Amino acid sequence: MKLKDKISTLITGMLATFVLASCNDFLDRDPLGQFTEDDAPNALIGGKMYNVYYLMRSYNITAGIPAFMVHMVRSEDSEKGSDAGDGADQAAMWDDFQYTASNGTLSAYWGQNYKIIYQCNEILDDLENSEHKDELDNVRTKGEALFFRAYCYFNLVRAWGEVPLVTFKVKEAADANVPKTTADKIYEQIDKDLAEAEKCLPLTWTSEYTGRITWGAARSLHARTYMMRNDWDNMYDASTDVIKSGIYNLNTPVDKVFTVEGENCGESIFELQCESTDALKNSDVIGSQFCQVQGVRGAGEWDLGWGWHMGTTLIGQAFEPGDPRKDATLLYFRRSIDEPITPENTNKPYGESPVSTAMGAYFNKKAYTEPELRKKYTKDGFWVNIRLIRYPDVLLMAAEAANEKGIPGEAASYLEQVRAHARGTDSSILPKVTSTDQGTLRDAIRHERRVELALEPDRFYDLVRWGIAKEVLQAAGKNYQDKNALLPLPQDEIDKSNGVLVQNPNY
Repeated sequence: MKLKDKISTLITGMLATFVLASCNDFLDRDPLGQFTEDDAPNALIGGKMYNVYYLMRSYNITAGIPAFMVHMVRSEDSEKGSDAGDGADQAAMWDDFQYTASNGTLSAYWGQNYKIIYQCNEILDDLENSEHKDELDNVRTKGEALFFRAYCYFNLVRAWGEVPLVTFKVKEAADANVPKTTADKIYEQIDKDLAEAEKCLPLTWTSEYTGRITWGAARSLHARTYMMRNDWDNMYDASTDVIKSGIYNLNTPVDKVFTVEGENCGESIFELQCESTDALKNSDVIGSQFCQVQGVRGAGEWDLGWGWHMGTTLIGQAFEPGDPRKDATLLYFRRSIDEPITPENTNKPYGESPVSTAMGAYFNKKAYTEPELRKKYTKDGFWVNIRLIRYPDVLLMAAEAANEKGIPGEAASYLEQVRAHARGTDSSILPKVTSTDQGTLRDAIRHERRVELALEPDRFYDLVRWGIAKEVLQAAGKNYQDKNALLPLPQDEIDKSNGVLVQNPNY
């Protein structure tokens, strides 16, 4: 395996004092950890920034059950997975929309987002009070902190709507006990943070810093936040800015994008860097559980993980005939549920039968680990990077915004780039969409988002912003009601607030 020159390899040395502190609730520790303000200020700030990357790879926000339940399982294309007896309460909560404020994954997701926000606030406060705040490294660090704060507030506002807005350094737990802020005000802060981040961040980093946040990541995230608000003008400007930059490309074949070979390829805009070691030492620090949680739940050679977050029959049916993305996305390999799993029949499109149980039709191939690397690093896939923003997503954002703005030719052009990439050299599949009718193009772009971004975040949020969540999810047999667009606040957070936090309506 080629050595990765990436940010994750720097973490072990730079964060020795942070790792233990990061495992605890942020508000249960001294916000300054084991450092003091008299320590080397630039090293301290840099160490805190690396800690944010570590926190971002965590189980609760990108790599584990809380992240998958909030972002993926609520759509018609994903299921809880595993088996019926494993996490039945999570199936009821997320698959069937029987929301309960006491659900543990709800609290874990909330807490991890705020943990990162508080760390970013601390970094920004340190920089503001530093005599070296205008040095290039510190300007870029400021941009990273603003990006991650915006990213986490975007997670929160989509999930809950009104949430507490804390943009200052938290010294004591009581400092952060503030009432909810309107969603409009949260988005106002997100816009402010990302606009400033775009000014601070570089277009690219040198190879030893592969994976650090860039201008393109900030501008693409900004486009995504505008997309959630159906703000077509700003969404168009942000997404086309990224396209016109010429930084990104679609040169990597679709069957390679989610392999180790495809890590940090030309379409990678925001990709969390992960690593493993032969002996697994420090893999929990420099790697992630992204593949472990979603890995094939089998036996023997096919005991690759927990089997959570599986694709449904509906997503299998959504792909057009011959679309190579189906085999690159869905892991299916048995003609019937009774057929044994063997190395010879894996990855073969034998049929639509469930590969494990009735909990899902497919495992997620975008979280599949190569056999040779399993032998080297064990089955758990700690080394696999987490792709969070890809260039095809930006092209489809531009296509959607252009279409809604009445620029059909441009919309069709961006759409065709994504379809041509998937088509490859096979001209008999995925025909070009030639219609300039707005409704027809709208349906085509929505379809393309579904299959291109299948089993990635955030199909559920697309359904909500399009205003079709109830129609689609109820047709899929889910017990979705309009109120389920927003989650109930975690009950333990309400209890800790002593009346400051108020539960969302209808819960």
